[in-house]
Amino acid sequence: MEKTYSVVFYSKTLVEPVKKLKDSLKSKINWYNSCNSEAHITICEFTIDESEFDSIKKKLSKISNTFTPFPVSLDHFDSFQNSGAFFIGVTKDSENNLVPIMKKIHETFKFLKLKKSDNPHMSIGRRLTPENLKIASELFTAINLEFECNEIVLREFDPKVKQFFVIDAFAFGSNPEPEFVQGSLF
Repeated sequence: MEKTYSVVFYSKTLVEPVKKLKDSLKSKINWYNSCNSEAHITICEFTIDESEFDSIKKKLSKISNTFTPFPVSLDHFDSFQNSGAFFIGVTKDSENNLVPIMKKIHETFKFLKLKKSDNPHMSIGRRLTPENLKIASELFTAINLEFECNEIVLREFDPKVKQFFVIDAFAFGSNPEPEFVQGSLF
Protein backbone atom coordinates (compact mmCIF):
# COMPACT_ATOMS: atom_id res chain seq x y z
CA MET A 1 0.00 0.00 0.00
CA GLU A 2 1.27 3.46 -0.87
CA LYS A 3 1.54 6.20 1.72
CA THR A 4 2.57 9.84 1.54
CA TYR A 5 5.34 11.25 3.70
CA SER A 6 7.08 14.55 4.19
CA VAL A 7 10.54 15.39 5.50
CA VAL A 8 10.65 18.65 7.43
CA PHE A 9 12.54 20.83 9.88
CA TYR A 10 10.41 20.86 13.01
CA SER A 11 10.62 22.20 16.54
CA LYS A 12 8.10 21.59 19.33
CA THR A 13 8.96 25.07 20.68
CA LEU A 14 7.36 26.71 17.62
CA VAL A 15 4.15 24.66 17.50
CA GLU A 16 2.21 26.79 20.01
CA PRO A 17 3.31 30.31 18.95
CA VAL A 18 2.60 29.52 15.28
CA LYS A 19 -0.74 27.88 16.17
CA LYS A 20 -1.74 31.17 17.84
CA LEU A 21 -0.94 33.03 14.60
CA LYS A 22 -2.92 30.54 12.54
CA ASP A 23 -5.87 30.70 14.96
CA SER A 24 -5.80 34.50 14.81
CA LEU A 25 -5.98 34.42 11.01
CA LYS A 26 -8.68 31.72 11.14
CA SER A 27 -10.78 33.99 13.38
CA LYS A 28 -10.68 36.64 10.61
CA ILE A 29 -11.12 34.55 7.44
CA ASN A 30 -12.50 31.20 8.70
CA TRP A 31 -11.02 27.85 7.60
CA TYR A 32 -8.11 27.91 5.15
CA ASN A 33 -5.46 25.49 3.85
CA SER A 34 -2.77 24.83 6.49
CA CYS A 35 -4.78 26.32 9.36
CA ASN A 36 -4.50 23.05 11.31
CA SER A 37 -0.99 22.04 10.23
CA GLU A 38 1.71 22.14 12.92
CA ALA A 39 4.60 24.57 12.41
CA HIS A 40 7.35 23.17 10.17
CA ILE A 41 9.67 24.00 7.28
CA THR A 42 9.09 21.58 4.41
CA ILE A 43 12.07 19.90 2.75
CA CYS A 44 10.20 17.45 0.51
CA GLU A 45 7.16 15.24 0.14
CA PHE A 46 6.83 11.86 -1.57
CA THR A 47 4.63 8.81 -1.93
CA ILE A 48 6.13 5.35 -1.57
CA ASP A 49 5.06 1.77 -1.11
CA GLU A 50 5.27 0.62 2.52
CA SER A 51 7.96 -1.88 1.49
CA GLU A 52 10.35 1.06 0.84
CA PHE A 53 9.78 2.65 4.26
CA ASP A 54 12.69 1.05 6.16
CA SER A 55 15.12 1.97 3.38
CA ILE A 56 13.95 5.60 3.50
CA LYS A 57 14.38 5.70 7.29
CA LYS A 58 17.92 4.27 7.03
CA LYS A 59 18.87 6.92 4.46
CA LEU A 60 17.43 9.71 6.66
CA SER A 61 19.30 8.40 9.68
CA LYS A 62 22.58 8.18 7.77
CA ILE A 63 22.31 11.64 6.23
CA SER A 64 21.16 13.29 9.50
CA ASN A 65 24.23 11.95 11.23
CA THR A 66 26.38 14.15 8.96
CA PHE A 67 24.64 17.43 9.87
CA THR A 68 25.62 19.72 12.75
CA PRO A 69 22.98 21.58 14.82
CA PHE A 70 22.58 25.33 14.30
CA PRO A 71 20.16 28.08 15.34
CA VAL A 72 17.38 29.15 12.97
CA SER A 73 15.81 32.61 13.16
CA LEU A 74 12.52 33.56 11.54
CA ASP A 75 12.22 37.35 11.38
CA HIS A 76 9.69 38.48 8.78
CA PHE A 77 6.38 37.73 7.10
CA ASP A 78 6.10 37.37 3.34
CA SER A 79 3.97 35.71 0.69
CA PHE A 80 4.13 33.87 -2.60
CA GLN A 81 1.42 35.75 -4.48
CA ASN A 82 1.13 33.16 -7.27
CA SER A 83 0.29 30.29 -4.89
CA GLY A 84 -1.50 32.31 -2.22
CA ALA A 85 0.97 31.26 0.47
CA PHE A 86 1.54 33.51 3.49
CA PHE A 87 4.56 32.54 5.57
CA ILE A 88 7.22 33.42 8.12
CA GLY A 89 10.60 33.85 6.45
CA VAL A 90 14.02 32.89 7.78
CA THR A 91 17.04 35.18 8.08
CA LYS A 92 19.75 35.04 5.42
CA ASP A 93 22.12 33.22 7.82
CA SER A 94 19.44 30.63 8.57
CA GLU A 95 18.71 30.20 4.86
CA ASN A 96 22.43 29.66 4.21
CA ASN A 97 22.39 26.81 6.76
CA LEU A 98 19.05 25.24 5.76
CA VAL A 99 19.37 25.20 1.96
CA PRO A 100 22.44 22.92 1.75
CA ILE A 101 20.67 20.36 3.97
CA MET A 102 17.54 20.59 1.82
CA LYS A 103 19.60 20.08 -1.35
CA LYS A 104 21.48 17.12 0.17
CA ILE A 105 18.17 15.45 1.11
CA HIS A 106 16.71 16.15 -2.36
CA GLU A 107 19.83 14.60 -3.90
CA THR A 108 19.64 11.55 -1.59
CA PHE A 109 16.03 10.91 -2.64
CA LYS A 110 16.33 11.86 -6.31
CA PHE A 111 15.12 8.36 -7.22
CA LEU A 112 11.69 9.27 -5.77
CA LYS A 113 9.16 11.56 -7.37
CA LEU A 114 9.67 14.44 -4.92
CA LYS A 115 7.66 17.57 -4.32
CA LYS A 116 10.63 19.71 -3.30
CA SER A 117 10.88 22.95 -1.41
CA ASP A 118 13.98 25.00 -2.24
CA ASN A 119 13.00 28.09 -0.29
CA PRO A 120 12.94 27.57 3.51
CA HIS A 121 9.83 29.15 5.04
CA MET A 122 7.17 28.35 7.63
CA SER A 123 3.68 28.52 6.13
CA ILE A 124 0.87 30.23 7.99
CA GLY A 125 -1.63 29.71 5.16
CA ARG A 126 -1.68 28.25 1.68
CA ARG A 127 -3.95 28.85 -1.31
CA LEU A 128 -5.24 32.09 0.19
CA THR A 129 -7.24 34.44 -2.01
CA PRO A 130 -5.65 37.83 -2.75
CA GLU A 131 -8.13 39.36 -0.27
CA ASN A 132 -7.11 36.91 2.47
CA LEU A 133 -3.41 37.45 1.72
CA LYS A 134 -4.02 41.16 2.27
CA ILE A 135 -5.80 40.47 5.57
CA ALA A 136 -2.91 38.26 6.72
CA SER A 137 -0.29 40.86 5.79
CA GLU A 138 -2.20 43.55 7.70
CA LEU A 139 -2.78 41.28 10.70
CA PHE A 140 0.86 40.16 11.03
CA THR A 141 3.63 42.73 10.73
CA ALA A 142 6.43 41.76 13.13
CA ILE A 143 7.83 38.38 14.19
CA ASN A 144 10.92 37.05 15.89
CA LEU A 145 11.07 33.28 16.44
CA GLU A 146 14.08 31.03 16.95
CA PHE A 147 14.74 27.33 17.35
CA GLU A 148 17.70 25.00 17.48
CA CYS A 149 17.74 22.97 14.27
CA ASN A 150 19.12 19.67 15.50
CA GLU A 151 17.07 17.07 13.62
CA ILE A 152 14.95 16.37 10.59
CA VAL A 153 11.51 14.87 11.04
CA LEU A 154 9.57 12.34 9.00
CA ARG A 155 5.80 12.84 8.91
CA GLU A 156 3.09 10.56 7.52
CA PHE A 157 -0.06 11.84 5.84
CA ASP A 158 -3.33 10.65 7.37
CA PRO A 159 -5.90 10.73 4.54
CA LYS A 160 -8.85 10.64 6.99
CA VAL A 161 -7.75 13.73 8.91
CA LYS A 162 -5.99 15.24 5.87
CA GLN A 163 -2.97 16.17 8.01
CA PHE A 164 0.64 15.06 8.36
CA PHE A 165 1.72 13.63 11.73
CA VAL A 166 5.25 13.22 13.06
CA ILE A 167 6.26 9.58 13.09
CA ASP A 168 10.04 9.75 13.51
CA ALA A 169 12.92 12.16 14.12
CA PHE A 170 16.53 11.87 13.00
CA ALA A 171 19.01 13.74 15.19
CA PHE A 172 21.97 15.59 13.72
CA GLY A 173 25.12 13.67 14.67
CA SER A 174 27.78 16.30 13.84
CA ASN A 175 29.73 13.61 11.97
CA PRO A 176 30.59 15.07 8.57
CA GLU A 177 31.42 12.46 6.01
CA PRO A 178 35.17 12.31 5.43
CA GLU A 179 36.23 13.58 2.05
CA PHE A 180 37.66 10.88 -0.18
CA VAL A 181 41.37 11.50 -0.57
CA GLN A 182 43.25 9.82 -3.39
CA GLY A 183 46.11 7.99 -1.73
CA SER A 184 49.55 7.32 -3.13
CA LEU A 185 51.10 3.89 -3.40
CA PHE A 186 54.67 5.21 -3.12
